[in-house]
Formats: sequence, C-alpha cells, structure tokens
Amino acid sequence: MEASWEASVTDSINTVYLLFSAYLVFVMQLGFAMLCAGSVQAKNAMNIMLTNVVDAVVGSISYYLFGFAFAFGDGSGSNPFIGTSFFALKDIPSSTYDYSYFLYQWAFAIAVAGITSGSIAERTQFSAYLVFSFFLTGFVYPIVAHWVWSSSGWLSPSSSDLLFGSGAIDFAGSGVVHLVGGIAGLWGSLIEGPRAGRFDAFGKPVLMRGHNATLVVLGTFLLWFGWFGFNPGSFDKILVSYPTTSDQGNWTAIGRTAVTTTLAGSTAGLVTLFGRRLLVGHWDALDVCNGLLGGFVAITSGCSVVDPWAAIICGFVSAWVLIGLNIAALKLRFDDPLEATQLHGGCGAWGLIFTGLFAKEEFVIQAYDSGESGVSRPYGLFMGGGWALLGAQVVEVLAIVGWVSATMGPLFYALHKLNILRISVEEELAGLDISSHGGYAYTGHAEESRPRFYADYVRLQDQS
Repeated sequence: MEASWEASVTDSINTVYLLFSAYLVFVMQLGFAMLCAGSVQAKNAMNIMLTNVVDAVVGSISYYLFGFAFAFGDGSGSNPFIGTSFFALKDIPSSTYDYSYFLYQWAFAIAVAGITSGSIAERTQFSAYLVFSFFLTGFVYPIVAHWVWSSSGWLSPSSSDLLFGSGAIDFAGSGVVHLVGGIAGLWGSLIEGPRAGRFDAFGKPVLMRGHNATLVVLGTFLLWFGWFGFNPGSFDKILVSYPTTSDQGNWTAIGRTAVTTTLAGSTAGLVTLFGRRLLVGHWDALDVCNGLLGGFVAITSGCSVVDPWAAIICGFVSAWVLIGLNIAALKLRFDDPLEATQLHGGCGAWGLIFTGLFAKEEFVIQAYDSGESGVSRPYGLFMGGGWALLGAQVVEVLAIVGWVSATMGPLFYALHKLNILRISVEEELAGLDISSHGGYAYTGHAEESRPRFYADYVRLQDQS
C-alpha cells in the first residue's frame, strides 16, 4: 500500500505540473493577441483579434481530430515519418496523465498558427484564416512534431535508431514550433505581396507603425510569462529521480532551463535596444520587444542542455540575426507586419544551430537519459562533442523548411488562385474592421479619424 501511495503521489504531482505548464503556454495566446493588436493599424485591430481567437478554436478541433494522432498516436500504421492516421481520440490511452499530455501539446499546436497569422496580417480574407489554421494545426505541424518529439520519429533524440547516433535536440521547439510557423508565414507573405502603401513607387519602405505600444509591451510580458511553461514545462515530469545521485533530478534541470530562457531573452532585448539605437538614432520599445522574443525563440531548442553563459551568447547572436533579417526584408520589399518570419523563422533556425554548437554532454544525458551513468552521447561542437549533433540540427532545419514549403506554399497559392486569400485594395485601405467586421474595434473611433479612403469604399459598396 505504501509503494502504491507513493506512486500515486508522484503521478499526481507530475500531472499537476504538466497541466500548470499547459495553462502557462495557453496564456501565450493572450500574449500573441495583445502583441498583434498593438502591432497593426487601428483600422485592423478587431480583425487581428478575431484571427487570434480563430487560430485557437479551429486549431483545437483540428488537433483533436487529426493532429495529435499524427504527432503522437501509437495506433497501427504508425511510422517514423507520418505518425498514425487514426483520430487522436482512438489513440489516447484513458489515463489522466495522457490527457494532460494531450492538453499540453495542444497548447503548442495552436501557437504555430498564431505565428503565421502575424505574417499575413492586415490584408488577408478571414475565410483564408479558417483554411490555413485547420491545415497547419491538424497536419503540417504535427508531422514535424512527430519527427522530433515522438520516440518513433526519425529525428528524435529518444529514438531507438538515432540519426547520426545523436538525433536532433529541439527541446521545446525552436524548429518544431517557431521555424514551422515562420516558414509558413514566409510563403503566405510572399504570395500575398506587401500591404498597400508599404513601399512607394521607387521601392522605398513607408513607415506603417502599429497603433498601440502599450498592447505590444503587455503582450511581450505575457509571452515571457508563458515561456516559463513553454521551456521548463517541456520536461513534462518534475519528479524523476536520477539513479546515480541523490541531489539531482528533473527539478534541477527545470530551474536551469528557466534561467537560460531568461538570460537569452534579456540579452537579446538589450542588444536590440542599443543596436537599433545606433541604426535609427532613437530608443524604440517595439524593437526591443521583438528582440526579446527573438532571444526566447532561439534558446527554446537548447534551453535544457546549455550553460547559462552559453544562453547569453545565444541571445546576443539572435538579436543580430533579427536585425539583419529585418534590414534584408526591407531591401527585398518583403512585408511581414509582425516580423514573424524573421523573428520565428530566422531566430528559430539559429537556435537549432546554436544547440549543435553549445550543448553540454552532462545536460544532454540529464534531459534525454535521466542522468544514467555510463552513457555517452554526441554534444555541442564547441564543447568538444564532434559534428554529429550539429549535423542532425542542420538536417532538422532543412527538413522543416522543405516540408513546410512543400505543403503551405501550394496551399497559399491555391487560395490565391481561388481569390480567397487577399482582400481588395479598397477594403485594405478602408480597413478590415469596417469592411469585414461591421465596425471599428474602438467605439470612440470618430468619423474624422477614419481612413481618408473610407468614403471611397462606401461609394464602391453602394455601386455594387
């Protein structure tokens, strides 16, 4: 009875920890919503808020029906490349812990669609959001999650047949979540083209700043708070005793993971603050917020397997990756209102490479072998661990870019050819709130503050 009681307490604590982590990750949806709302023009605030809600509710259904099964299902037909084709309900064992794991993974899945939504904001038909959210959450993202996070995935560091004897370490999803969302957003933005007025007749960028810095900062802090479930919560069990020590367990690694997350984000925010000050000549809170988030994105892959000092290097480089990609985007006339492609795609890819350079063998064994003695695993190149892990990380980057491009690219192109992707120029100039949602987000939005093209839009609507 005593042993049974102890097992029950352990399972209960692990379940509560996992559920609490899931709730933290879900809070990130609120952070996304606030960040997106503040980053767009006032005339599109209601639209972007609705798309954030849609990403969550549509993603919930698609992930429940299909996504979880593709990612983690153990039914017949399961394979290293496309999980199982059975519905998720069939393949979830009926125990409390497994349902908790489903909820945690669901919170990750709906975050991916939110990333992509930011890339195509302010110019996309609402029906297109419904289509791509369902497809991305139910099929595209879960396949990548299966590759890396399922024990039967071909890239998994927990597989019985490790790629290069290592597997790819993407602990909380720099690639699985952020790079997937960023590449999907890249294709959406490329196929739609820039927002009307974003570049002048000579190709020079025209400033189109978000309308509410307060919401951007609020969203950033909510995302920071949620990241403590995103990264440390990815251990999914807090009570795991390492066999060779009495003073270490997952609780030790969980604390370290929270610290590396904080240091990487803070370093990136600080570097972005001064870097943008040198480039544009003034301090910019919005740039700092994006830099901070870029550091979090980058450290998400290696947060559990690197030292705190290495996390500072991760954040430092991620800031310059983001700054550099934003400069390149302007030169190439690429328009992403939330910088989601540059932030999540670019910093996500850097995070995977960073892990292949700085992962520490002791921490890799802690995270993936529960501290077993006598175990040897490939680790970071700069830490003396050879090329195997870095090679696996590069393969993950290439595989994700290829898979998402092969699926989301054709989807966005099909929506474009069917004329259900982008709104008309008249609607875009008037604002999505008034053209698609019946009114502005702010009830005090006076007649004189409406876009100057509003009257033309009303006239065109009357003529039609």
